[in-house]
Amino acid sequence: MIEAWLMELAKGIGKLFLNPLLYWAIIIVVLSGMARIKKERMNFGTKVFDVFSECKNTWLVSLVTGISLSVLVLGIGIAFSYETIFLLSIVTIVLGLGLRLNLLSPSYTIGFTYFLLLFIPYFLEKQTYINLDTDLLTEANFTGLVILLGLLLLVEAVLVLRVKRNESFPDLVLGNRGKWVGQHHIKKLSVIPFFVLVPSGLITTFAPFWPYFSLGGDTYSLLLVPFLLGFDHVVRGHAPYQVRRKLANSIGTLGVLVLLFAAGSVFVSWLSLAAVIIAVLGREYIGYRHRIHDKENIPYFHGSGKGLKVLAIIPDTPADRLGILIGETIHKVNGKKVNDVAEFYHALQASGAFFKLEVVDDSGEVRFIKSALYQGDHHELGIVFTKEKYRNGERKWKEKAELN
Repeated sequence: MIEAWLMELAKGIGKLFLNPLLYWAIIIVVLSGMARIKKERMNFGTKVFDVFSECKNTWLVSLVTGISLSVLVLGIGIAFSYETIFLLSIVTIVLGLGLRLNLLSPSYTIGFTYFLLLFIPYFLEKQTYINLDTDLLTEANFTGLVILLGLLLLVEAVLVLRVKRNESFPDLVLGNRGKWVGQHHIKKLSVIPFFVLVPSGLITTFAPFWPYFSLGGDTYSLLLVPFLLGFDHVVRGHAPYQVRRKLANSIGTLGVLVLLFAAGSVFVSWLSLAAVIIAVLGREYIGYRHRIHDKENIPYFHGSGKGLKVLAIIPDTPADRLGILIGETIHKVNGKKVNDVAEFYHALQASGAFFKLEVVDDSGEVRFIKSALYQGDHHELGIVFTKEKYRNGERKWKEKAELN
């Protein structure tokens, strides 16, 4: 028994490299990062985050989640056909073509796979051009799919909650009054590898209930599946760190609701369809409610005349080392009040080898930051402010700073 499991385990890991989704995950991470960096250079004149930042700090969650899902799926014996895994991979690849990470939520990847598995056999039976064995698709494990869907929605909630304050991605957009305002993307892409059971192999049933969600096979093998999970929420009217918890709570609640319906589908099969509909519509509603609520507020990162609000912090720069946070306000530089980027630039360059900042935090209290400027440090300490796009306005505010 143990030898059979170890043999299938090794074969399952090897089959991972035959899954096109593994290579698509690498491609989409690189392409998404490159597209973002290009936009950062157009907006701010510099790269803010590196190309792999979309998946940064997700590996631990992915590993723990993958192990937990594997134990749960294998423990209760949820089996999927090769056709189901292949179709899920194709759906994920198609949804990721536009680099819209929001479409890589399990609500859409697993949800659309469910609908295809449900309706493709019907359409294949109605046509005579392609001769396919529709039994391969009608044997789909719908209950197992919706259980996996609910569990992965909980993982999505955890990933949203774990986005750190200085990890969201800055952007510029024209406001209602024709001025540039800042906004943020709460965005991540994670690859979650976990083992699933597929028919045919060396593994045999070891308990009366196992596999509980069977496809009718007598023996099974293991397959390591890389699941892509992504999200991208635009935040303009709030501080990003204030929004992530609400989004995580909403997605987590949706995941629990889907799991309840999935559990009910064990006894009433049509409840699995209800679970998928709830997952898709619920995820759409969460995004819609967030956008409407965010638009009701004035832009959070805009000029107020009371200092410069920090839009972003470039990693591994003086501002990062000194613990300056996005959403805080730079009130004075070396004792001089600053209300625009030109004033900040001029005051900082005139300070010599040392500088002193007065920073207003979230509670309105002022703290003082002193440090030295070292050779090679970012000329603005690594602080990104809301200003006219670099492509359009860099020369203007630099000339203004030189004149002052």
